[in-house]
Amino acid sequence: MPEVMMGFPRAYAEFTNPDDETEVYRIDLTWLTSRWECIFGNGCPGIYADRPHDGCCTLGAHFADEDDEKRVRKAVKQLTPELWQYYKEGKKRGWVELEDEETLTRGEEPDRKTRRVDDACIFLNRPGFPAGEGCALHHLAVKQGRHFHETKPDVCWQLPIRRQFREVERTDGTSYTEVSIGEYSRDGWGPGGHDLDWYCTANTDAHHGKEPVYVNNKPELVALMGARGYELLKQYCEEFESRRGTLLRHPADPPR
Repeated sequence: MPEVMMGFPRAYAEFTNPDDETEVYRIDLTWLTSRWECIFGNGCPGIYADRPHDGCCTLGAHFADEDDEKRVRKAVKQLTPELWQYYKEGKKRGWVELEDEETLTRGEEPDRKTRRVDDACIFLNRPGFPAGEGCALHHLAVKQGRHFHETKPDVCWQLPIRRQFREVERTDGTSYTEVSIGEYSRDGWGPGGHDLDWYCTANTDAHHGKEPVYVNNKPELVALMGARGYELLKQYCEEFESRRGTLLRHPADPPR
């Protein structure tokens, strides 16, 4: 099925962060109540047509900050050859690389990211690997009975939820930090998003989940906004769903 075009109407709700009165959450009700669900290994064709088994792991993961990389490093130390296909490669030559040379020519500080080996992220187990294809760090979390947000890079466990920060000044001269919680849509990848052959968040093939995003992705949302913030988000989503409107629902969802 075709991907729905960006720019469709959305519904939002705003509320003060119960743990920090200087922050205001702006949540995308249309996305959070959608029936999107990750279909990696279940029909996902990958973001590039010539890499159908990679999902969105082809490019490697950029670390958000030092804490992000530190958490992943701790998880990597717990990986074994049985869980990680590129264990020897990672141990011998490392699993972190700097972003491409273009950033250096622009005079910018290059980002640190997971290495690409054989044209995809070094942590991606390829089809046929005994422990299973997909992220080795994800497999580690499952084996240890943890949620994968404790082992994977921030961008990987958050996707396709996107958290953004913006400073807002009121007309009375006061200000607050707006924290938006919404869809990591194709444009979230920057200009390169236009080059993706396939992307899931607005594709009808990935909108057949039994539960809405705010329920199915509760652990990620709690990690992003805290337990009390999530409870308020849940209330707003439930109220929005109770109206059963159609104008502001996600257009990639099946009819209800």
